[in-house]
Amino acid sequence: MKKITEFAKRFFSNKYGTTGFILFLILAFFALFASLIAPYNPNALSSEVLASPSAKHLFGTDHLGRDIFSRILYGTRVSLSVGFVAAGISAVLGIFVGAFSGYYGGITDEIVSKIIDSFLMLPIFFLILIIVAIFGSNLFYIILVIGLTTWPSNAKIMRAQTLSLKERSFVKISKSIGESNLRILFAHIIPNGMYPVVANSALQMGGAILTEAALSFLGLGDPNVISWGKMINEARTYMSFASWTIIFPGVFTVLAVVAFSFIGDGLQYALYPRLSEVESQ
Repeated sequence: MKKITEFAKRFFSNKYGTTGFILFLILAFFALFASLIAPYNPNALSSEVLASPSAKHLFGTDHLGRDIFSRILYGTRVSLSVGFVAAGISAVLGIFVGAFSGYYGGITDEIVSKIIDSFLMLPIFFLILIIVAIFGSNLFYIILVIGLTTWPSNAKIMRAQTLSLKERSFVKISKSIGESNLRILFAHIIPNGMYPVVANSALQMGGAILTEAALSFLGLGDPNVISWGKMINEARTYMSFASWTIIFPGVFTVLAVVAFSFIGDGLQYALYPRLSEVESQ
């Protein structure tokens, strides 16, 4: 409990971490209570086409008369879901692959390291484009593809942590008293080495949101969900005389990415305060 309290103090003493967390809370509130906050059905059509922002329509309406504010609220659910689930898949895969590779070493480590390096050299976004184009633009597939193509950076971080931790005295003592390799991995290596992966995953959440928005902007997003990227794509034709149709979804996309980027900075500061102080000098 004391460690958690100290971690929270360090995190909230960082201005970026605090700002990111506040932005995240606002977005999470919008996502959780969208059905209560939204003044209109997000898919309801009306005769008020491209109406400018007003008291009746806070963010105006789009080319089909749909309320933009209501659509952004529901789009928040999609973006946060993509960020959390995709980054979660990436973190879990990266932690286990990196831990096993670093701990067992030898030929296993060589093969996994080459796979990781190969993935890191690939143009991931174009790979995602190809996979989504082949298998379809269902939101589940999009989330899965983003998670399965972004794990190598987490694996590399976890591998480095494992190589360091397995030389520590508490791991060697565990081996000497007869603990199995799997127990050492899951009870000692992974719990003590996963913190940098957690910080990196916060950054990946923002990246996943941006990737989904980019896919939707290119017309490869799920047509059955409300996405900020799709809203931006639909607004391109009208941006010269109805700028609000593209500004508001664009601003929320940026805010979501900035929020998770700042949270990542805060986590890095809380986990490695000395390193952060050196970098800031």
